[in-house]
Amino acid sequence: KLDLATGLCSPMSRLKLAAMCPLARALSNAVRVPPPRMAELVLVRHGESEGNIAHRRSLRGDHALYENPFFAQRHSSQWRLTNLGIEEAVKTGEWLRSNIDTNFDRYYVSEYVRAMETAAKLGLPDATWYSETFLRERDLGIFDLMSHAERRQKFAEELRRRERDRFFFAPPGGESLADVCLRVDRVITSLHRECAGQWRG
Repeated sequence: KLDLATGLCSPMSRLKLAAMCPLARALSNAVRVPPPRMAELVLVRHGESEGNIAHRRSLRGDHALYENPFFAQRHSSQWRLTNLGIEEAVKTGEWLRSNIDTNFDRYYVSEYVRAMETAAKLGLPDATWYSETFLRERDLGIFDLMSHAERRQKFAEELRRRERDRFFFAPPGGESLADVCLRVDRVITSLHRECAGQWRG
């Protein structure tokens, strides 16, 4: 039997096909060629941001930042690095330059401000950064600028639904983790295709 998905056939069928036509002989001797793959991928998370502080405080019961108009009226993509976050980014850049070859073929960054600030503070020589929308953080929809207390108060049923399956749960107006995986997979697939065989080891 010929498997149309892979172009492979069973041993018995191979003999019959080989006797039928040159194409069958070619298929029977075909060697599966592995798909192109990039050799190395280095990921760096952004440094501590305003949102990280708000999140930690909210978990401890302090929701003041979410009630602050200057904080709450900005989309989470506009959150800046804290002083500690800047320090973390600088130290990460120092570690990268000291421990690995930072002459990468591509430099991508999310369009979120905290990610772009982190990229700038890494201090990678000759880096040209490209903003990639698909690398943004998970969109939490209506949960985005809500304290944990407000979420529990207004969306108790949604939170119970989340506990049944966190991977496929999407907040109202937001993304599920499955959605995030799909767009990240799209980026990685593109990198495999465009950066295959560019290893400098």
